[in-house]
Amino acid sequence: MTKPTLSDLEAFSVVAAERSFRRAADISGVSRSALSHRIRKLEEQLGLRLLNRTTRSVSTTDAGDKLIARIRPTLKALDAALDTLADDRGCPSGPLRINASKGAARFLMRHVVPAYLERCPRVELDLVSEGRLVDIVKEGFDAGIRFGDTVPQDMVGVTISFDMRFLAVAAPDYVSRMGKPGVPDDLRRHRCIRLRLPSGTRYRWEFERHGQQIAIDVPGALTLNDNDLMVEAAVDGLGIAYVPEIYANDHIAAAALSPCSRTGVRLTPL
Repeated sequence: MTKPTLSDLEAFSVVAAERSFRRAADISGVSRSALSHRIRKLEEQLGLRLLNRTTRSVSTTDAGDKLIARIRPTLKALDAALDTLADDRGCPSGPLRINASKGAARFLMRHVVPAYLERCPRVELDLVSEGRLVDIVKEGFDAGIRFGDTVPQDMVGVTISFDMRFLAVAAPDYVSRMGKPGVPDDLRRHRCIRLRLPSGTRYRWEFERHGQQIAIDVPGALTLNDNDLMVEAAVDGLGIAYVPEIYANDHIAAAALSPCSRTGVRLTPL
């Protein structure tokens, strides 16, 4: 026996509830003839009469009553399941794990997270900030925040921020004693606070002017692996630090740091 389709069972359920092909057709959005044909096809497949038809009324047979009693709870449960999915489409829910550097996490907390949690209150946001950029998929994260030029080719990147600039900054006292570098090459005569990348290599400071790019392996007696520590060292007058502006802006506003130069890097999430 050919099994009836879900749409045929739903059509029968509507006719049985309305006891009218006309009203059932209006509810289902089909013609009376199409609906009648579907019910006849269902009865042929089952080998049973499900409806008693007259010119004025429609009623279920004993077989129809038994069938509707069995399928109606299932159809209601299916509708409820689909309604739940519709709710999920309108408002996401559940855990969302994001891996980010401290600077990227700070950007999210200031510019993204408050509005996102207000808009999606059913999401449980787990924002992990650590000193290393892990394998997002392997470590079980849903997304990660990375600089645009470091996004792996097999990952999908979506820009979430304005251009994120790096600043070379120093304490005003240091600048008054050592002078402010005018061009990148002047940094070779300064004490620079260098950054150790998670790979173990030291980060070369990158600058751009009039479309020309230059990367300098600056000199310096102090190397750190944390941007916050680099800013603190610069505030203490230990040299010039090169950090994302989000780390330095508050200190610049408080006159604890003075910018020496600027360059742009875009922050992009995976």
